[in-house]
Amino acid sequence: MPCIQTTVNIPLEKNQQQLLREKLGKAIAIIPGKSEQWLMLTFHTDCTMFFRGKSDEPMAFVEVKIFGKATDRSYDQLTKEICKIYQEVLGISPDHVYIKYEECSHWGWNGANF
Repeated sequence: MPCIQTTVNIPLEKNQQQLLREKLGKAIAIIPGKSEQWLMLTFHTDCTMFFRGKSDEPMAFVEVKIFGKATDRSYDQLTKEICKIYQEVLGISPDHVYIKYEECSHWGWNGANF
């Protein structure tokens, strides 16, 4: 039950969204037990954002939410991979990407909770 929410200050073309879907779908498997089969993605684009007091460079705030827990090593590897993906697909420098991880003990789907 992972969900990756992306907020960026640039517009995303459909092909960029598709590439992100493919690459993030593979990357989420870095966390044991997680797969694209259950992955939900959201993209908030063209947002007003400031980093270090400036808004003139592409930047991203990425939130990764999972049901359950993961290891620090998994998070470290996923951070590296997400930064690589956003640089390759969107041209966003890794030093302009923040990633927040959230572990949830309650997750609802299809009228019930896990």
